Amino acid sequence: MKTFKDSLKVIRGQVRDSAPARSSANLAAAKQQEAEPDFRLLFSDVKPLRATARHHPAPPRPSPHPKHRHATSPMSELTEDEVWRHMIGLFEPIEQQAQFTRPGIPAQTLRKLRTGNWPVGAQLDLHGMDRHQAQEALALFLHRARHRGPCLRIIHGKGFGSNGQPILKKLVRSWLSHHPEVLAYCQADETMGGDGALLVLIRRHQSQPADMRDGG
Repeated sequence: MKTFKDSLKVIRGQVRDSAPARSSANLAAAKQQEAEPDFRLLFSDVKPLRATARHHPAPPRPSPHPKHRHATSPMSELTEDEVWRHMIGLFEPIEQQAQFTRPGIPAQTLRKLRTGNWPVGAQLDLHGMDRHQAQEALALFLHRARHRGPCLRIIHGKGFGSNGQPILKKLVRSWLSHHPEVLAYCQADETMGGDGALLVLIRRHQSQPADMRDGG
């Protein structure tokens, strides 16, 4: 029994001594397998392209200065007043409002305006004017009529002279709804022009001397 144990110890010692040698050999083999392949060996069968005498010119760089200047815009030669006239009314409203009240105005205001609660203090007739003349006349009229009373009448016509298209009828209502002095408007009754006229309610202002109120 003692002899068997001694033999086993000898075998174990031999195994321990041979283990590092085997590990080193395995690592060397793994490194050899992981090494990069030889580039020349991989592409040894590749043949280079034959050189040609063809010339490939580079395109010329564009000049930073234009050859021809752009034509001057017609709008750049207009004065401020002419530009203002040119832009007025380019975009007509699609629909026309039969009545209008500014936000915050009581609901019964339109009823009072329609039934004549306020007498008409001044009126403006826009017949025969184009859209530019009409807007100028309307703006001036609203400015001067601020001290004539809160109720005004504006006659824009029914559009019979515009090939059946009531241009001023739509534009005047759109202009009034955007004017800061206008509180409300509604269509006048038949005795005051029907759908060809409007009754307009504007803000109240203190009275001024007669020479400053002229021109209604």
